[in-house]
Amino acid sequence: MLWDAQFWPFLVAITLLTISPGVDTLLVIRNTARGGVRDGVLTSVAICCGLFVHATISALGISLILLQSAWAFGLLKLAGAGYLIWLGVASLLAARRGQGLPIEGVMGAREARSVWRPLREGLLSNVLNPKTVVFYMAFLPQFIAPTDPALIKSLWLAGVHFIIANLWQIGIVLTVGSAGRWLGSRLFSRVLNGATGAVLIGFGIKLALERQPA
Repeated sequence: MLWDAQFWPFLVAITLLTISPGVDTLLVIRNTARGGVRDGVLTSVAICCGLFVHATISALGISLILLQSAWAFGLLKLAGAGYLIWLGVASLLAARRGQGLPIEGVMGAREARSVWRPLREGLLSNVLNPKTVVFYMAFLPQFIAPTDPALIKSLWLAGVHFIIANLWQIGIVLTVGSAGRWLGSRLFSRVLNGATGAVLIGFGIKLALERQPA
């Protein structure tokens, strides 16, 4: 059953976990500041689309293979860590250039930007994050009964997570988007890009050095 006694505990738990700041929040803020509300929304949607990938992997048991195979998990972990570090270096380089962020872009004016960049960055940051694989493998089964169709129930729970995460992240996008005057400041641009870059690189290094779960 999709609506059962386990749904409400899942809803509370996933909401609390969603609003905890992490890589997704940083990426949404950075892309909103860089490319405006549109880029922030696209980044959020792409990040959340990755949840369905992890839900499918978890339901099909592929996550178990990754967790039990040291080289497969290690490869995925290094790929995710490398991508976070790459995003962090890009932000540090932007901070070094010290260019003010485009106020018109933040406030929603149309500009000639590719929609694929925020979509690609958002999706890859989620899909390449092995922590999400581990999280879904450990978390979702607690809310799936033995008699439930595992794939359908997993995708349903991922859909709930998709809605909650997008509501939260798009709220962040609109908050950042309303601060166009501040975002046009070169100083703010440097601080934001520098802080975001340092944290993303820190996340990447921490991820790369973490041991495989037992």
